[in-house]
Amino acid sequence: MKKAEFIDLVAKKADMTKKDTSIALDAILEGIKECLVKGDSISFIGFGSFDVAVRAAREGKVPGTNKTYKSPATNVVKFKVGKQLKDAVAASKKAKKK
Repeated sequence: MKKAEFIDLVAKKADMTKKDTSIALDAILEGIKECLVKGDSISFIGFGSFDVAVRAAREGKVPGTNKTYKSPATNVVKFKVGKQLKDAVAASKKAKKK
């Protein structure tokens, strides 16, 4: 699903205009980004949580050539799914298989 399709879906569920929904979604995504850039975690009970983790520097190999390279340490975003979302997705998979 693309962003425009998601905005349509949310606008119908929230009984909002597409324009207002788009503004709200952009503000939510910007807020999440700002929190993660500061190093804060964000938790939505039942849905999941976003957190920032540090991936350590490491040495890797280029496949086929065995040349090595150094990958620097970097910050990455991690998402841990919440129980309610996990259960809902698992239930939808069971329904599709039948």
